[in-house]
Amino acid sequence: MNIKEQVQQMDAMVSKGAIVDAVKSFFCDHASTSDYGDVRTQDKNQMVDKMENFVGSIAKVNGITHHHTIVDGHTSASEFTFDFDMKDGSKILWHEIIRRIWNDSGKVTAEEYFQA
Repeated sequence: MNIKEQVQQMDAMVSKGAIVDAVKSFFCDHASTSDYGDVRTQDKNQMVDKMENFVGSIAKVNGITHHHTIVDGHTSASEFTFDFDMKDGSKILWHEIIRRIWNDSGKVTAEEYFQA
């Protein structure tokens, strides 16, 4: 499996706002995640639930910008800016790096978010 191609496909989905579909398509069943708010998930189902709840709280997508991606072996790092108006009236503007560890089958086994 070509990890670089998998990363490009996943980043393209995220860029289009298909965040839940990206998780469903590219995460292995036992994938774990953590973010800079110290929120963790232990498997794909938890991450799908987390992303469905998050996406459901978005009122308007002002923009999702993919800046860069690097791939080194089984590790990728993708830089994004997310700009959302939320249903509760708040605004989200995140500039972050998403580090992913990929297995030989081209699935994400671990994902971690860092503020850029």
